[in-house]
Amino acid sequence: MALGLIGEKVGMTQIFSDNGEVIPVTVIKAGPCTVVDIKTSDRDSYTALKLGYGFIKEKKVKKPQAAYFKKQGVEPKRILKEFRVENITDYKVGDELKVDIFSPGEKIKITGLSKGRGFQGVVKRHGFGGGPKTHGSQNHRKPGSIGQSSDPSRVFKGLKMAGHMGNETVTVRNLEVIKIDEGRGVVLVRGAVPGPNGGIVYLYKLQEGRNK
Repeated sequence: MALGLIGEKVGMTQIFSDNGEVIPVTVIKAGPCTVVDIKTSDRDSYTALKLGYGFIKEKKVKKPQAAYFKKQGVEPKRILKEFRVENITDYKVGDELKVDIFSPGEKIKITGLSKGRGFQGVVKRHGFGGGPKTHGSQNHRKPGSIGQSSDPSRVFKGLKMAGHMGNETVTVRNLEVIKIDEGRGVVLVRGAVPGPNGGIVYLYKLQEGRNK
């Protein structure tokens, strides 16, 4: 249960630390996120903040969604996401959360949708070495044997084979916040973040003593 923000991956670059170290960083445009709804224990059996992010044209908002946003008294948002938090007394519908909830040096967790690679073979998908490359070999990128003959006469579940690659939810933990630009609403984190440039990502504060 941790507070967080909805953001958008801008891309990767590098910056220099005070001692001249080159640090590869991912630039994320995070927030501002509007509190659209508050989940309470009495009404919903759990406590959470439903945050909204991003502009959406009025003509693209479905009628049920438009009625919901009108009831809550907030502008329609493109992305909605619940963040489970224990203390909801400090928030009310309409509040805005910005990048200042994070601080440089803090470790955070980021979740995003990885790049879709389509249908791929075992060499690209799982890193297989492939067969011989010369002397008439016809087994350059084939998977090879996938099981036994008479016993057990079946292919085991979970065997590494060709198939759909990417387009999966990926979470990276313990990413260090290098810099915060409150004016632009930008967070710079050390290392890579899942997803393509422009992809939606979710940033979570880590609970003290835990990395979940």
